[in-house]
Amino acid sequence: MTDTLSAPAAPSFEGSAPASAPIAQERHIVTAIPGPASQALHERRLAVVSAGVGTALPVYIDRAHDAIVVDVDGNHFIDLGGGIGVMGVGHTNDAVVAAVQEQVAKVTHTLFTVTPYEPYVRVAELLVQHTPGDHAKKVVLVNSGAEALENAVKIARKHTGRAGVAVLDHGYHGRTNLTMAMNFKAMPYNLGFGPFASNIYHAPSSYPFHDGLSGAEAAKRTISYLEKRVGAADLACLVAEPVQGEGGFIVPAEGYLVALQEWCTANGVVFIADEVQSGVARTGAYYASEHFGLVPDMITTAKGIAGGMVLAGVVGRAEIMDSSHAGGLGGTYGGNPVACAAAIAVFEQIEQRDLLGQAKRIESVLKPLLLELQAKHPSIGDVRGMGAMLAIEFVDPETHEPDAAIVSRAVAAAAQQGVLLLSAGTYGNVIRFLPALTISDELLREAVGVLDAALSA
Repeated sequence: MTDTLSAPAAPSFEGSAPASAPIAQERHIVTAIPGPASQALHERRLAVVSAGVGTALPVYIDRAHDAIVVDVDGNHFIDLGGGIGVMGVGHTNDAVVAAVQEQVAKVTHTLFTVTPYEPYVRVAELLVQHTPGDHAKKVVLVNSGAEALENAVKIARKHTGRAGVAVLDHGYHGRTNLTMAMNFKAMPYNLGFGPFASNIYHAPSSYPFHDGLSGAEAAKRTISYLEKRVGAADLACLVAEPVQGEGGFIVPAEGYLVALQEWCTANGVVFIADEVQSGVARTGAYYASEHFGLVPDMITTAKGIAGGMVLAGVVGRAEIMDSSHAGGLGGTYGGNPVACAAAIAVFEQIEQRDLLGQAKRIESVLKPLLLELQAKHPSIGDVRGMGAMLAIEFVDPETHEPDAAIVSRAVAAAAQQGVLLLSAGTYGNVIRFLPALTISDELLREAVGVLDAALSA
């Protein structure tokens, strides 16, 4: 006799609607936050999901489109986090959805290193085309930003025959063993998870709001540290985020990154630009390196590349990328055909909808609004960023010390009114803005109005 187990019926939530139902691009709150359906789901979650998987806001999302997410209670939120920069083309972008639907019905998976397929090749071609520099480049596709960093470092080590990895203060690179060692901030990413990978060297970076150094001065300090503390001859690579993400959207002083790259080139050190958060049209360029005149030896990319599907990659000089022996790179799901189809659609959307221009539009609307907030609220010490990657940093007006408490209160208060914001920063005192590049000016103004009221309160 065969036992048959019946799956429990799916719960019916008040806010649930057919996937095809249109989502109005407007903020609309109908329950307390979180609502009863979200609270019920959260109770289920607490029983079965590890406590190590944190939750910034326990509202459970049922549907989303462009810049609006709808929870299971029917509340419509303006999403200014976008899955931490993933949803550059907007939630459930029609072209991405269509590409995924078509590909998933053709080939869902075979493993590229066993029996390859065209979408992987096409994504590699697009990355070669749209990353800085006209030199010969090659690509490996993987699953996440952390995995991309792992592969970039091991390729650089293979190419140079050296072990040392230099990273910059306030940087964030992932949650794997190697990337945890590369992170600047221990809590919550690293604490208690050691021992970590060795041969990682942390050097001071450029943080104009706090250090007041010019690009040349900051670069001299970084290089001096590396030469004295490590020695260039022992360094395989220097990993730098052109705009530091989790560290607080720190934009380095002019000339800083180019000076580091020149030093790397002169000393045979591979310069790796970590563009996991800043890449794929986010800053108004395909990759933020372009804003600084950088032509990195290698670039890591993820987040916005596939419209919410799981994909990441490493792009580098052909001679560096070919340093690995056959079979040394790859992985079961890396460059999955469905994710690749989504990425191809993303690059097409960037061109067809001028999303580089849309990122610049967002900056032209949002940055002045944030500067107005700064003039009104003395606790806002700095407004910075580029394109649709902007941030405000909060400090005590008298002491200039970081003020994380006001960020926590403001983010929580804005959520109650239907605006989803993300904190960031080494000291937790930064609010970052990563809206969909398709967001309207009206939603941006409305969201900043909500934040203004939260800060005033």
